[in-house]
Amino acid sequence: MFSIKKATVDDSSTIHSLASRTWSDTYGNILSKEQLEYMFDMMYAPENILKQMNELHHQYFIIYNNGEPSGYLSIEKKEDSLFNFQKIYSLPEMHGSGIGRYIIEQGIAYLKNTYPTPFTIELYVNRHNPAVGFYKHMGFKEVATRDHHIGNGYYMNDYIMEIRIDD
Repeated sequence: MFSIKKATVDDSSTIHSLASRTWSDTYGNILSKEQLEYMFDMMYAPENILKQMNELHHQYFIIYNNGEPSGYLSIEKKEDSLFNFQKIYSLPEMHGSGIGRYIIEQGIAYLKNTYPTPFTIELYVNRHNPAVGFYKHMGFKEVATRDHHIGNGYYMNDYIMEIRIDD
């Protein structure tokens, strides 16, 4: 049984641990080992998670499966009616269990409850990530591509996907 909890700074080590268990499985066949390590440190070093929470105001959530941390979501408010699902990850052994759908649905439910007017959710997904098909199945549409320089000569080559929530 899945459950979700809004994360606090006290949960940053849990988020880091979950990320370390999902990262190479998600990107190991897409990115070089060097880029994987660079990006992991950039996004998930403990001080960077805290910066995202405290300074950039990303709201993290931890998803539990029968009480065990099994995934996470982070949401960034970009504009009044535009939100970005920054991070949507679950443990590899949870893939196919419905956890991905649960994460998306709970993120949307949180935003509907917090911002009851129509809004748009965007996410960035690597163009070679098999999750592209999942996001389309969940109602997201490809609206653009981006080649975002992240330093050290590396780029994030993503689709920008969006879903509009009107009710």
